[in-house]
Amino acid sequence: MSKGNINVSVENIFPLIKKFLYSDHEIFLRELISNGTDATTKLKHLISIGEAKTELGDAKIEISIDKDAKTLTIKDQGLGMTADEVEKYINQIAFSGAEEFLDKYKDDKNETGVIGHFGLGFYSAFMVADKVEIITKSFKDEPAAHWTCDGSPEYTLVEHDKSDRGTEIILHIAEDSTEFLEEGKIRGLLTKYNRFNQVPIKFGTKKINDPEHEPATITDKDGKETKEPHRQIEVDDIINNTNPAWTKKPADLEKEDYDNFYRELYPMQFEESLFHIHLNVDYPFNLTGILFFPKLTQNLDMQKDKIQLYQNQVFVTDNVEGIVPDFLQMLKGVIDSPDIPLNVSRSYLQADGAVKKISGYITKKVADKLASLFKKDREDFEKKWNDIKVIIEYGMLSEDKFFDKAKKFALYPTVDDTYFTFDELVEKTKDTQTDKDGNHVILYAANKDAQHSYIQAAKDKGYQVLILDSPIVSHLMQKLETSGDGKIKFSRVDADHIDNLIKKDDNVISKLSDEEKEKLKPVIEGAVNNSSYTVQLEAMDSNASPFMITVPEFMRRMKEMQATGGGGMFGMGNMPDMYNLVVNTNSPLVSEILAVDEEKQKGLISQAFDLAKLSQNLLHGEELTNFIKRSYELIK
Repeated sequence: MSKGNINVSVENIFPLIKKFLYSDHEIFLRELISNGTDATTKLKHLISIGEAKTELGDAKIEISIDKDAKTLTIKDQGLGMTADEVEKYINQIAFSGAEEFLDKYKDDKNETGVIGHFGLGFYSAFMVADKVEIITKSFKDEPAAHWTCDGSPEYTLVEHDKSDRGTEIILHIAEDSTEFLEEGKIRGLLTKYNRFNQVPIKFGTKKINDPEHEPATITDKDGKETKEPHRQIEVDDIINNTNPAWTKKPADLEKEDYDNFYRELYPMQFEESLFHIHLNVDYPFNLTGILFFPKLTQNLDMQKDKIQLYQNQVFVTDNVEGIVPDFLQMLKGVIDSPDIPLNVSRSYLQADGAVKKISGYITKKVADKLASLFKKDREDFEKKWNDIKVIIEYGMLSEDKFFDKAKKFALYPTVDDTYFTFDELVEKTKDTQTDKDGNHVILYAANKDAQHSYIQAAKDKGYQVLILDSPIVSHLMQKLETSGDGKIKFSRVDADHIDNLIKKDDNVISKLSDEEKEKLKPVIEGAVNNSSYTVQLEAMDSNASPFMITVPEFMRRMKEMQATGGGGMFGMGNMPDMYNLVVNTNSPLVSEILAVDEEKQKGLISQAFDLAKLSQNLLHGEELTNFIKRSYELIK
């Protein structure tokens, strides 16, 4: 028997571990299972290179609860430890066994798959236990060892009669942590952190139908045949999938395999993913994973079914900020890398140059996959566009390298359900939609029904009208306008009369004289009596609407950008909605307004103004009721 003090740099490190080192006490189970996984994978490696003269066998990790004894036991069948190794790896807690192991075999080309990077991992046990025992038997021909510590710097280390290889860690659960003696709690943690662990994890047993028993057919007295019940047998309940899809080669997987893995990751996700991207790189860093493009709606629920970060098949976090670019955090799936720098408790990323490289690789891989899908089956890509456009548009805004690649496959649908890339759109519209000053005007609508009359006016001129309705489209238009020669301008079809949006000639001659216009403007302003509207008199085609409500492109776009984060420098956040009321001075109705008495003027102006508001879905409540009554009176 030996006794001693654990080699720590402070008098009592355990309260510090419990209080500060780990923010979430539940990860103790992840750490202890990771240690058991290390022990098993190390042994497998040593056997493969001839340094361990033993058989691995059906090695697994077993978790068991004894409620009466208030213990939780984690047992592995790995390489175990000698008493000297217990002294070295357990008592000198700043020393990492995994690190030394990797260093010793760093020139070996076989993959060891060692998880542990931190000597402190074992000591997370003291967050939930007031006493911890280790019973361990090395694969070497040496006696088993029994280590005990009650959470003070003092420990005991004695021989033990354990005869089977491996390590048992027995946690005597503290009074304030008895939740970890509940089967449901432990099963939940195993599912959260270890459902893809490299080594099988047994948690109890379960009953299944005996595959070697074929139920007999029973015939009753009436000659009716029935099958006897299946005979059931008890088997180990293995809770994890040791060989998940992302650990396999893409060539070995079919679409069905990816679909099944998506359902395995997100059992409550009832819609299939649109497509997947399989990540696999081994230089200059190691990274594997599968990312799925889900079906997205305008109301994105960013809180559920996030991308999961693993380190050698052990779950670390679903907060992948930093390693996954912001715009791709709307995807789902798994990323696994042993090279991701984590803090000592493996709970979050540390700032590191490698993270930037990994993030850049993921961005490039996603862009290349999208370009490939577009090239391979454009029709299918167009069908999926509405479900993926927010991700792609966000990426174009936030990542310049992605923007350059995405310009080749990002789509711009028209109100007629045709799709153009940006280059195709420019080529298609450059002759018809370039104004007299050389500005190439791209017209768009946000809502086909609400802006129907404006869309129709543009189509009557032979113009293409896009339908751009994503929440960040204002930001994207701004970037597209500034990325070229400065001659591309986006304008919503209701920003002005179509002849003003794309001016082909000098001003149309007005039928009203300047004196008549000066007389007319205050009359209309008085009848409208609304500070949100600025009256503008313009000469347009005589067949055009007499009154038209427009929203200046700059004002509306700045408000939209403010609403989605941006444009704050313009101070638009709290500004009321502002509209232009464009009066067509060549309309017969406008001439008539000038010719009638004051009472009739008010009636004509009110009716024309309400019709203009109705076309923009701006007529509501009492105003709409009065308009309907007035319209019926006119019919009479």
